[in-house]
Amino acid sequence: MWNPSKSMEDTERLSRIEDVIRPVLTSHGLDLVDAEWRREGHRFALRLFIDKVGGVGIADYQRVSAEAGDVLDASGLIPGSYDLQVSSPGLDRQLRKDREFRWAVGKQVHFWLREPVDGRIELSARLAGVGPDSLTVETASGSVAVPREAVQKARLEAELPWPRQAS
Repeated sequence: MWNPSKSMEDTERLSRIEDVIRPVLTSHGLDLVDAEWRREGHRFALRLFIDKVGGVGIADYQRVSAEAGDVLDASGLIPGSYDLQVSSPGLDRQLRKDREFRWAVGKQVHFWLREPVDGRIELSARLAGVGPDSLTVETASGSVAVPREAVQKARLEAELPWPRQAS
């Protein structure tokens, strides 16, 4: 059963965790795309989704895992044991939070809409801007404003970083 006070406590804890690890990420030129704190079985898991221009590699995951883990342990924010998992956001990540939409500016996104925008209820476009009430996308026909409340679901579209060669 959902416990609102527990949810608020977890939200506040996650916010403080993000504040503590942000300097570690910044020192390595990394961005925090998302963070999750949840119970999994008898333990808790902290998931950090990181990115940087040019993409992240194994060395980035190892550095963040070690350094963020040390900083978190020293902070005392997480009593007891927990699992720390560091990964990239993924090529086709679902976008939910404002921070994720801001991170996705310039990327190709597929939108499922509650109401038609530009005559469509599904839209695949490059995300050009994020505002408080709307998202600006670039389509083949030009720039379109998508009201935030019209977005039912949004997911990154995987874009290959190299052109495909005909065989």
